[in-house]
Amino acid sequence: MTTSPKIHVAGHRGMVGSAIVRTLQQQGQTNIITRTHAELDLTDQAAVRAFFDAEKPDQVYLTAAKVGGIHANNTYPAEFIYENLMVQANVIDAAFRNGVKKFLFLGSSCIYPKLAPQPMREDALLTSTLEPTNEPYAIAKIAGIKLCESYNRQYGESHGIDYRSAMPTNLYGPGDNYHPENSHVIPALLRRFHEAKMNHAPTVTIWGTGTPKREFLYVDDMAAACVHIMNLDKILYDQYTQPRLSHINVGCGDDISIKNLAEIISKTVGYQGEIAFDPTKPDGTPRKLLDSNRLNALGWHAKIKLQTGLQMAYEDFLNNKVTGQI
Repeated sequence: MTTSPKIHVAGHRGMVGSAIVRTLQQQGQTNIITRTHAELDLTDQAAVRAFFDAEKPDQVYLTAAKVGGIHANNTYPAEFIYENLMVQANVIDAAFRNGVKKFLFLGSSCIYPKLAPQPMREDALLTSTLEPTNEPYAIAKIAGIKLCESYNRQYGESHGIDYRSAMPTNLYGPGDNYHPENSHVIPALLRRFHEAKMNHAPTVTIWGTGTPKREFLYVDDMAAACVHIMNLDKILYDQYTQPRLSHINVGCGDDISIKNLAEIISKTVGYQGEIAFDPTKPDGTPRKLLDSNRLNALGWHAKIKLQTGLQMAYEDFLNNKVTGQI
């Protein structure tokens, strides 16, 4: 009888972390170690080292991060770069010091240049300048990829470690942040259209022109991809990656304009009013579509369609309102 690996999910209360815990449990994993932020501050190096020294997990999923939309990134750039750098450096190094062999770091599609060729391939990394509105966050995530690669290069053979990185596209679903100012586009629009419906508002005005296109992946699809990537045979994984280009894109392969997205969400919520756009507000990157061919070739494909996922996300929003979490 094989022993269930001891798995630490850092950031298990977040949208991605909680989905990974759900996925692992569905697959029969019972030895999952978690800590809340109150129990373990990942920016505290001494506390992180003490935790790993005590628990000594076999695998780590690093999903903990400071995240937000354009407004939050523009308003708190110092916090976005500092907190993410500290969390990544502390967790990756403490994992290595305590014998963790398998590690999955979660990045973001914003690591790629603002005007990267579409769809964005993994080798677009560091080829041009980043989108200014989230550059500090992107720099931190790039550093996380390079931390994993550097530890692999220096200690992979001598210590048998295998630290991997997954770059998700825009995520949504249960556990999302519905804050009126600091949330991403789907939860922000779900909230705004719902409140407009409840208040019988004649118009909902959305930032920007509505022309930028975005790719969206339901978070449980992302969790399934993470577990898939973590458990891929190393020989197979190495066939599709390079020591200095080891990250894997995770997307669904389709994108949609913000205008069309708003129309679908409006219908999902049941809002009857008009949709307007404010072109004086920033659009962000014109298009962000990931090339997920590498992951598809490694045997994973997204399953949940956007309209189905948006309906489930709206149900999650309504459940949070009922329980007083919004």
